[in-house]
Amino acid sequence: MSTLCRAFLVNKAKILQSASSVLVRAGQNNYSESGPQSLIGRDFLTLKDFTPAEIKQLLWTAKDLKTRIKLQKEIVRPLIGKSIAMIFQKRSTRTRLSTETGMTLLGGHAAFLGPDDIHLGVNESVKDSARVLTRMCDLILARVYSQKDLDDLAEESSAPVISGLSDLYHPLQILADFLTLQEHFGYLRGLKIAWVGDGNNITHSLMMGCGKLGIDLSVATPRNDMQFHTTNDPLEAVYRANVIVTDTWISMGQEEEKQKRLNDFAGYQVTRKMLKEVHNDWVFLHCLPRKPEEVDDDIFYDKHSIVWQEAENRKWTVMAVMLHLLTDYTPASYIPKFTRGE
Repeated sequence: MSTLCRAFLVNKAKILQSASSVLVRAGQNNYSESGPQSLIGRDFLTLKDFTPAEIKQLLWTAKDLKTRIKLQKEIVRPLIGKSIAMIFQKRSTRTRLSTETGMTLLGGHAAFLGPDDIHLGVNESVKDSARVLTRMCDLILARVYSQKDLDDLAEESSAPVISGLSDLYHPLQILADFLTLQEHFGYLRGLKIAWVGDGNNITHSLMMGCGKLGIDLSVATPRNDMQFHTTNDPLEAVYRANVIVTDTWISMGQEEEKQKRLNDFAGYQVTRKMLKEVHNDWVFLHCLPRKPEEVDDDIFYDKHSIVWQEAENRKWTVMAVMLHLLTDYTPASYIPKFTRGE
């Protein structure tokens, strides 16, 4: 298969079906570029539910908040009196810290609910939990094992629900990646991202986002009879790529598969040898935490690695999402460029 936007989809037929509406060749985006509608009250579960204009609006707001709060030292607190319930079935550093500190900066309050505090569908049904939480909080963020739990929360909740991660999608991570790349390159459309690693929730969300913003995506992942993919060869995937991305090979819940996965991913460690044919302005991304077998120190700590900027941008992008789901915010700064030469 030879397309400008390559997708790798795992296990779920519905991901492949939904992909058909967003996989487009760079420069041939069929979504309206008109101004976005209000996002108040919307759920943020997957990027497939958002138009290109709406995704750009979120990125614009994230950059605006970063400029106003971090660089200009402004106090921006439009969410005074608002609160968010944060449900964490799976542990996290960046998702929890970015949401808690971001909500505080915006004037609101974040309440953390770990596995010992709430048991979705165990001690209380997801339906009942959703109805209780929406009477106490204005937003719900959930980092869960199953996308179904997120969908059920959103179905029963009168408050907007934000995905902090599920087995299928991780849209907040992709917003942070896109903001980081826009800051570094000055545009997004026409960049080539190469994914080298496991076909996971980040891969699915990258496919959704890249298809809508005209970013080329090439994926290399080990051969597996249960997977649909375009190439097994990392060298083919990274050829002339501007951006190289990888992630953990062993997600939480897959610990028993560790040795098999390490064997399957032999040859997939991102190294300088692998990147000898990349674009000369390449950068490296990793959502963290990183293991040495995924990428060696030479690349991970290289000047081309922008993983720390990427991690910081988790805060500014989740702030933009929370803000737009509760208010009609208009950025004070100029809209950033998303196409080269704009």
